[in-house]
Amino acid sequence: MRIAVDAMGGDFAPREVVCGVAAGLKYLGDDDVVYLYGRQEQVAAECAAAGLDDPRVKVHHCPSVIEMNEPPVEALRAKRDSSIMRMAGAAGKGKLDAIISAGNTGAFAAACQLRIKPIKGVTRPGIAVVMPTFHGPTLICDVGANVAPKPHHLYDYARLCAIYAETILGIDNPEIGLVSIGEEEGKGNTLVKEATRLIKADASLHFTGNVEGRDVFAGTGHVFICDGFVGNVILKLVEGLAEGLFKTIVREIGNEGPELARQFEPIVDRIWKRHDFAEYGGAPLLGINSIAIICHGRSDRRAISNAIRVATESIRLRLNEIIAERLCPPNEVPA
Repeated sequence: MRIAVDAMGGDFAPREVVCGVAAGLKYLGDDDVVYLYGRQEQVAAECAAAGLDDPRVKVHHCPSVIEMNEPPVEALRAKRDSSIMRMAGAAGKGKLDAIISAGNTGAFAAACQLRIKPIKGVTRPGIAVVMPTFHGPTLICDVGANVAPKPHHLYDYARLCAIYAETILGIDNPEIGLVSIGEEEGKGNTLVKEATRLIKADASLHFTGNVEGRDVFAGTGHVFICDGFVGNVILKLVEGLAEGLFKTIVREIGNEGPELARQFEPIVDRIWKRHDFAEYGGAPLLGINSIAIICHGRSDRRAISNAIRVATESIRLRLNEIIAERLCPPNEVPA
């Protein structure tokens, strides 16, 4: 198993990334390797500071770094020797089994699409985010890879997410909804209406029809499909709302006195952990011939460690092979 991690990607890189890799080694076997892509001197210094001298960890020097605020396309053209571009290039050549980055999301997703071939039957890859809810995890796709999709792209996302939900999340026959402005089939724009027709026609999918934004947390489905613009707005809104609510709850409990705060502290910690993005590691870019995990820019060592866990699970469970088999049956695969 060969996994590459962007050591320079994220708000807390390279220190938290290196520490996350150190913590994530428990998910690897003795013959597996983790490559830290980044500036050799910086990464080596952080490895030394963290006491990371495991022979399974190797540093791959990349002189350039794509910063979080750089325009993705321009950055990829100007920095072909960056950690993001070199990881994607190696994965595209079959030299890596999985790549992970908490860096510039747009650049990472674009590099993967440029350097790594899509799985046969997939026209555009999508970013799928696992959203923790009171009724269990749900999957939202796309959340930013494709802000102007065509109807058949949304149909692709429905098929990809159904396989991911079954294989990785362990959800049998996942219920799939298409995000719209109303539950009625006739509502929504042309994109939604045409995508509904395509998804509904596929008998292998458990399609429940149109869903509204509130349904994401209502336990009415497992997979929610939308374009990347809508999905990204949902994701950022939920992040901000969850953080604001938890801060309010903690403040109000604290105002009632230290004794009550101590009693509620373990409860609040359990709830926060259950709904913390770091527990899920990152979002897979589904539909390409490599495992690619896109982490939150604020990822700490726990998030990076869990991203390694998700990557190893995806490899061991043969996620991409299953996707290829389901989207292109054996009798249709060219020799």
